[in-house]
Amino acid sequence: MADVRVTTRDTILIVARRRFAEHGYAGTSLAEIADEVGIRSPSLFHHFPSKTALYRAVLLDAFESWLAIMDETAAVPGEGWPQVERVLRTAFRFFQERPDFVRLARWEALEGGPILVDELAALLGPLFERAVGFLERQMDEGLIRRCDARRLVITGYGAILSYVSDAPLVGALLGDDPLSDSSLAAEQEHVVDLFRHALAGKPAR
Repeated sequence: MADVRVTTRDTILIVARRRFAEHGYAGTSLAEIADEVGIRSPSLFHHFPSKTALYRAVLLDAFESWLAIMDETAAVPGEGWPQVERVLRTAFRFFQERPDFVRLARWEALEGGPILVDELAALLGPLFERAVGFLERQMDEGLIRRCDARRLVITGYGAILSYVSDAPLVGALLGDDPLSDSSLAAEQEHVVDLFRHALAGKPAR
């Protein structure tokens, strides 16, 4: 078995990801990150030249994980509604298992941080266009109902991300723990059922 060593840089990224997820870019202190890692603040700059550079590395690493799992899911052959459902369930599971990703995405969107508009849009653009292209081909072939594919992709992403990121409010409104296994399972089925009714009926020509 290979000896996998966690380097100081790896530890910095792990601690920074959690702190940026909890407090956002503005509310995160490099001194606190260095202290938790167990190094002096100047040592942190040997690995990352600035707070923005560290934040960029954390955020891009998180979104590259998202791209990797979406690429893996898209590589499984499939057509029509079954393929759409597979992607929805994979996305839901990804957000459920990676709460730090959800918080990072929400902070970046709310704060309009230094990464989202330019680099993340460029990073996610090809995945977005592939998803739109797939849906439009399925519509052209009569396998799913016709709709605005571009907005559908955004709606699916937002529906899943918002449920997890707004869990405290969702819990107060629903009167239960929205992140319990049973509630997450119920929400996943609700989202899948909603999209099934929107897409899987008799296609409109």
